[in-house]
Amino acid sequence: MASNTTAAANRSGLDKFFHISERGSTVGREFRGGLVTFFAMAYILVVNANLLGGVDSSIPPTSIAAGTALVAGLMSILMGVVANYPLALAAGMGLNAMVAFTLCGAMGLSYAEAMGLIFWEGAAITLLVLTGLREAVFRAVPAELKTAISVGIGLFIAFVGLLNAGVIRPGGTPVQLGIDGSLAGWPAFIFVVGLLLIVILYVKKVRGAILIGIVGATTLSVIVQAIAHVPAMHDETGKVAHPTGWGLNAPNLTGSPIRLPDFATLGQIDFFGAFSKLGPIAAVLIIFSLLLADFFDTMGTMVAIGAEGDLLDENGIPPHSDRILLVDSIAAAVGGLAGTSSNTSYVESSAGVGEGARTGLATVFTGAFFLLSVFFSPLVEVVPSEAASTALVFVGFLMMQQVLDIDWKDPEIAIPAFLTVAMMPFAYSITVGIGAGVIVWTIIKLARGKAREIHPLMALVAILFVFYFVLGPIKALFA
Repeated sequence: MASNTTAAANRSGLDKFFHISERGSTVGREFRGGLVTFFAMAYILVVNANLLGGVDSSIPPTSIAAGTALVAGLMSILMGVVANYPLALAAGMGLNAMVAFTLCGAMGLSYAEAMGLIFWEGAAITLLVLTGLREAVFRAVPAELKTAISVGIGLFIAFVGLLNAGVIRPGGTPVQLGIDGSLAGWPAFIFVVGLLLIVILYVKKVRGAILIGIVGATTLSVIVQAIAHVPAMHDETGKVAHPTGWGLNAPNLTGSPIRLPDFATLGQIDFFGAFSKLGPIAAVLIIFSLLLADFFDTMGTMVAIGAEGDLLDENGIPPHSDRILLVDSIAAAVGGLAGTSSNTSYVESSAGVGEGARTGLATVFTGAFFLLSVFFSPLVEVVPSEAASTALVFVGFLMMQQVLDIDWKDPEIAIPAFLTVAMMPFAYSITVGIGAGVIVWTIIKLARGKAREIHPLMALVAILFVFYFVLGPIKALFA
């Protein structure tokens, strides 16, 4: 009897801290949501290691994967505890590619020098949060434009999921269905089966539909791989060698499931080397471009997560938005210090919210799974991208439903909203979508003589985005 009383007290304490019942959730739902978010994000361990692994031969990809998992775990737990929001963090896609191909590739920076710029971007954006400017800009964006951002992100992550699964690929046209317009190969079959499983379970109102779909698709992929021995799509140089092969990782159950980590990336940073090599003006422009991308990606992501989980207030603001932005900003700097590239909030967290996550407890669970993956990376690598991507595509559908909240008969909001929604998947960038919407919204207000309705910060953001869109020519002037 005493043990039952103690357990009840513990549950009530956990419930009170994370407001689990208040947000209509349970510990079980938070656990499932956190696990689904982890599965949806786990690809970053493989991708980040592949992207950054070729930059410095002295740093093995396994060390990058271990560092990526460590920072993602710690920062996600920090987000869950400090901000109580179902939003996990990891090394940012796009920013890591910029490190590999632009900073270290085209510009010739060393690994450590590139991480120095990443740190300064994180430090700058943290300063904007502490001064209140980042949250003020967020609050200045009109509510319906925030809704458009959520819808656009829904299409964006669905597109990402289809690309990761190989269902949509570059081809004779900019993109096409599968290989020459057809779905072929076992990986495509795994994705289709997994997605249909989620759809069937969802319409039958089965709890845990997304998680069951991922686990079911992974189990099937392991069986298929054991029988058919499907090769990887890309060879060691990154070129497509087997079009019908696995996209990122093959679901092979071989060797020990435990691997001791090597954190060789920690401290791989040169704070001022890039300023000497590139010159201060060029270095500052790079930091500015990194900052803008990080600034608005997170804004859009946290709105999208809040909208899907019904966590926004009447102005489209999530609870404790200042804390969310602070943790996200700190994570950017920590990513540079740890040598794993800027860490940022992941829109894939929407997969966990779709599974029922509503509080930061789910994010704590996601962080814990990342920390465990430091040692159990072989098990994480068993889940192929074709299985995990089913969650992204289905959550895209869930987020798309918010399109009904936009007044499509009012051109002042409909046109900017359309451009916001369209440009995210078409330009493959959340930041570009937000920028297009903000600029056009501002121009329409000015054209209709409603300059007084433009918040000064919105005007400033519009001007900054104009500079962002022509940053290439501006850099060329100082080259």
